[in-house]
Amino acid sequence: MSQGIMTILMWVVIFGVLWFFLIRPQRKQQKEHDEMLDNLKIGDRVVTIGGIRGKIINIKDNNIRLRISSNVDIDLVKNSIGRIDKENQPEEKKKDNSENEKKEIEENKKEKNNKDKEE
Repeated sequence: MSQGIMTILMWVVIFGVLWFFLIRPQRKQQKEHDEMLDNLKIGDRVVTIGGIRGKIINIKDNNIRLRISSNVDIDLVKNSIGRIDKENQPEEKKKDNSENEKKEIEENKKEKNNKDKEE
């Protein structure tokens, strides 16, 4: 009887550890990526998951038109955007992004402090 309980308890612990170290961080990363996609604007410079760099010139529903060179535009599905290209942003966008990053860091610290207080 106690062997069965120990076996079940062991599996529960293993699942908990896997969830905490693998599934939870992946969900957080996916949520951040989805937020980034929702906040894309015309004029943002991005990098696709295939490594193509370009500037967004049109956004319509789930489609994005990306200018990768002069007079060379490609249409992409929004989910194919991998990240915002911070290195090649215009100066004013870099300032906006750095301010947004500072705000996000402060919000994360506040959330962490709130969680610590709850525990």
